[in-house]
Amino acid sequence: MLVGALNVATYLGLSAWMAQVLGAGGWSAVDIALFVCFLIGTPWTVLGFWNAVIGFWLLHGADNSEAAVAPFAAPAREDSPLRHRTAILMTLRNEDPSRAIARLRIVETSLEATGHGEAFSYFVLSDSNDASVAASEEALVQAWRQESAHPHRIIYRRRETNEGYKAGNVRDFCERWGGDYEFMLPLDADSLMSGPTIVAMARMMQAHPKLGILQSLVVGMPSQSAFARIFQFGMRQGMRPYTMGSAWWMADCGPFWGHNALVRIAPFAAHCHLPVLPGGPPLGGHVLSHDQVEATLMRRAGYEVRVWPEECESWEENPPTIADFSRRDVRWCQGNLQYVKLLDLPGLMPTSRFQLVWAILMFLGIPAWTLMIALAPLKALDGDIAAFPAGSAIGLYVTFLAMYLSPKLAGFLDILAKPGEAARYGGRLRFAAAALTELVFSFLLGAATTLRITIFMIGLVFGRSSSWNGQSRDAHRLSWRSALEGLWPQLLFGIAVNGGLLFAAPGALPWALPLTLGYLIAIPFAVGTSVPALGRAMLRARFCAIPEERDTPWEIRAVRGETGAVPATTVPGAQAA
Repeated sequence: MLVGALNVATYLGLSAWMAQVLGAGGWSAVDIALFVCFLIGTPWTVLGFWNAVIGFWLLHGADNSEAAVAPFAAPAREDSPLRHRTAILMTLRNEDPSRAIARLRIVETSLEATGHGEAFSYFVLSDSNDASVAASEEALVQAWRQESAHPHRIIYRRRETNEGYKAGNVRDFCERWGGDYEFMLPLDADSLMSGPTIVAMARMMQAHPKLGILQSLVVGMPSQSAFARIFQFGMRQGMRPYTMGSAWWMADCGPFWGHNALVRIAPFAAHCHLPVLPGGPPLGGHVLSHDQVEATLMRRAGYEVRVWPEECESWEENPPTIADFSRRDVRWCQGNLQYVKLLDLPGLMPTSRFQLVWAILMFLGIPAWTLMIALAPLKALDGDIAAFPAGSAIGLYVTFLAMYLSPKLAGFLDILAKPGEAARYGGRLRFAAAALTELVFSFLLGAATTLRITIFMIGLVFGRSSSWNGQSRDAHRLSWRSALEGLWPQLLFGIAVNGGLLFAAPGALPWALPLTLGYLIAIPFAVGTSVPALGRAMLRARFCAIPEERDTPWEIRAVRGETGAVPATTVPGAQAA
């Protein structure tokens, strides 16, 4: 109720401010369109702001914030035996088998080092329809079984069809093997977790029988891609206060991201079967973004869904180029928009239903802001410019940008406020330079990707659908041709908007550039951030570095092929807690 009141009051205040700015000289059709777009696009920013404020307060101002946010986490520091068996699942579809299965083998080795290896089994669940990829998967698993001391705990299964996508893949596992295990841990092809983290989460789950899904806080792995390095540097800082704040008020109606999370199998199998949506593609048929729907169904069944908001050695790889990043975004966009057909599901908790609405608004706000930017030159030509309250408009603009950036700003401030924490990122000066770089990067990235999503959403109206297949995960260079083919609409849009402002209101152009420059330079931005030499130079300079580059866990060193004994590690986050 408190968070709802704060968000509603802030939203109404910003909306009234916007109405005052737009209506100063009377309301025109352009003003009305701008105002409607503002109303649609603003809620996501408002909630992000309050999540960041609450999260920062919990991190620095509250006493015993762990008890308030993660009351289930105490068993992580205990040395109790594991009484239940856990199946670790890696779902694959035309991914690079060698890198994916190598990660699963590293997870097994790390778990064996904890002394609790007997409680875990490993499933490679393939939906690959490329015969050569499938043959490689099977051969690699067979080699793993031959080299393992426990081959009976390693299972490979390939489906002939991709029915139900990843959710259907996991559903098939539950029907065939779910009765043999209490928990399952789904992993993506780029996922990696340490053994102590998995053991800690299993202890939490067995200590709290009503805990249905326990989601770990997933962070990016060290990368040689310049694009991924800068992106995940900002994402890591923003996620920490944002997740802490949202975990506090969402409580037992938390998120599920579909991987790097422990799931209680029995209630999942009984209550989380996804409906087939009415109608045809793109919004009908099987649910694509299955994870959040499964979280709402688990909560409806009376089980808690929680996120452990600690950085706890749970990793993933981020897309290495803007092209790969955009492809992932449009897949999420289509999947989230399908939630429109699920809003009337009976029996959902109010917070759970809100999460579905929120997932929809995350993408509906994107074309709204794109249209606002497109209308900016028309606004400059609309009405009496002398009556326009420029000072108030600038104040609203700066306030909104600060709120939009608040999760990252809170994350940066969190690092600088903790003694010695900036040293894990290479020192205060290097951290500050990386933070500034990432802020500029985020504006340029936002312009390029939001127009792509807007165009895709228009295509959805005409039946266009995205493809769901393996993803590129290694650093590689985009050619100028491929960047031009993918980003020419951004260039034309940028020329139109910036040219229009230059003609209609040249004084407004410098204020608009943080939002519009990214359209003009999207092509060189995409090519430049994909150059492998730039990524290697950033790696050598430890620029936009993350703590794992300074103090590298064994699991990440093993991914790189570095040898060495598995350390006898303790549970991540236990000391801080």
